[in-house]
Amino acid sequence: MAVITQFVVVREGVEKMTFTSKKEADAYDRMLDIADNLIPFIQASEASIDDGAAEKLAFYMASNKDTLAALLKGSPATAAPIVKTPKKKASADA
Repeated sequence: MAVITQFVVVREGVEKMTFTSKKEADAYDRMLDIADNLIPFIQASEASIDDGAAEKLAFYMASNKDTLAALLKGSPATAAPIVKTPKKKASADA
């Protein structure tokens, strides 16, 4: 018999996402907290944004918080996140 540990993120009685690690579940929960805090901020703007669009925008901003923080600090936006890959060793056959 296998034992599987799962971490479930629940908001207002609704299961949002299931993870296999506590670290991932906590990160997702923090992202949802940020999105929840952004919704009133977005709705307070002078732009006419309905509730659904405000929630989607808040979720997008929270999901991309590192890029957004860099933009707010004045750094230019990057096209895609930079992923470092290990260098391949030269083969002896060449």
